[in-house]
Amino acid sequence: MKRKLIAAIGVAGMMVGIAACGSDDGKGGGADAGGNKTLTVWVMDGSAPDAWIKNVNKEFEAKHKGVKVKVEVQQWNGIQEKVTTALSEDAPPDVLELGNTQTAGYAATGGLADLTEDKAELGADGWNKGMLASNELDGKLYSAPWYAANRVVVYDKAAFKKAGVTPPKTRAEWIAGLKKLKASDSKSQPIYLPGQSWYVYAGFVWDEGGDLAVKDGDKWKGNLSSPEAVAAMNFYKELQSYSTAPKDKDEATPQQSTDIVPKGGVASWIGLGWEAGGAIDAMKKAGKTADFGYFPIPGKTADKPGSVFFGGSNLAVSERSPNKDLAKEWLALAAGKEHMAKYAEATQGALLPNNDAAQFKPAAGSFAEAMAKAAPVGKITPVTPGWANVETAPNPIKDYMTKVLKGEDAKKAGEAADKVITERVNQQ
Repeated sequence: MKRKLIAAIGVAGMMVGIAACGSDDGKGGGADAGGNKTLTVWVMDGSAPDAWIKNVNKEFEAKHKGVKVKVEVQQWNGIQEKVTTALSEDAPPDVLELGNTQTAGYAATGGLADLTEDKAELGADGWNKGMLASNELDGKLYSAPWYAANRVVVYDKAAFKKAGVTPPKTRAEWIAGLKKLKASDSKSQPIYLPGQSWYVYAGFVWDEGGDLAVKDGDKWKGNLSSPEAVAAMNFYKELQSYSTAPKDKDEATPQQSTDIVPKGGVASWIGLGWEAGGAIDAMKKAGKTADFGYFPIPGKTADKPGSVFFGGSNLAVSERSPNKDLAKEWLALAAGKEHMAKYAEATQGALLPNNDAAQFKPAAGSFAEAMAKAAPVGKITPVTPGWANVETAPNPIKDYMTKVLKGEDAKKAGEAADKVITERVNQQ
């Protein structure tokens, strides 16, 4: 997802080619016969702008004579198995990038170094609170947030202008605008919203003050039958009533950005940056003009936008790293405000940095601007190693949403889903 996002926004120089920084042999660093040390850093393909990471390493190596940083670029496909294996070996990578929803699982196995005592040196006080959550487990810090991305509403400027609709700031304004769009063009969908876009639904749950699962003593339990989750689902149902999208599919089945939007007849939809870019490219290939506008998902009140799910990555230090202190110093430098500001500039706002104060000022009216506006209210799914089991197909949250959209009572459907979520989330 990250690479697609970067490519779609059109950021120059983001096709990372860090081969010159080191090979991809998967071996961690240590000291050679002359006492020189190698610090091995794993980053995912598309995450680290070449010039940015070279500057980080240049500054780090200047402070540590005899130390060389070897960067190894990894592919997302199969990375969980590769990381699991590497963390169990005697010479794992010293620093590694992890998906934010994966971090808790690695921390629970003991593969990541405890960074709790290093918070001050790492600059934790300045980190975005929504990004921070995925780096902690049971009150301890196991990684530093690096970057994130979130969804916004993408709209057809011509359709909105024809209907006399301006970007809404509240849910009420949003619904009112959809009514105008429907009246303006009965053959067009005011919004394309598949029934199983559960990351969007999660944001509505958070807006209501709830969560998808909650801690219950030493265990976790599903929370879709709670008043907050029910209210969120009822709002989702109202929103989805303005769409003809299938109630039993998600946004990738079919892919909304390339299979649905380019065909026309969609006044607005909710997507990520790479999806917006993909839609623009697909429309160009079809000989059509894409004139999109962007706004944050509206909140319940105008003082802040709606909550959004943060998809992104963290940087962690291996518990078995032979250079743990050096690894922590590199992490503090790379994830620090100064270099994160440069990171945000290098990605031109395509990715959000871990520190809100380091955010790049994106162009007015851009996708990046809308995404950045929602950054302060970004969140992540429940932080527990068992959460990955919940997302395994068939996803009970998706099934729950479809049941409600097809007429079943939200609380009743939520109770059934909670049983499945509770069973899965407590599996290790």
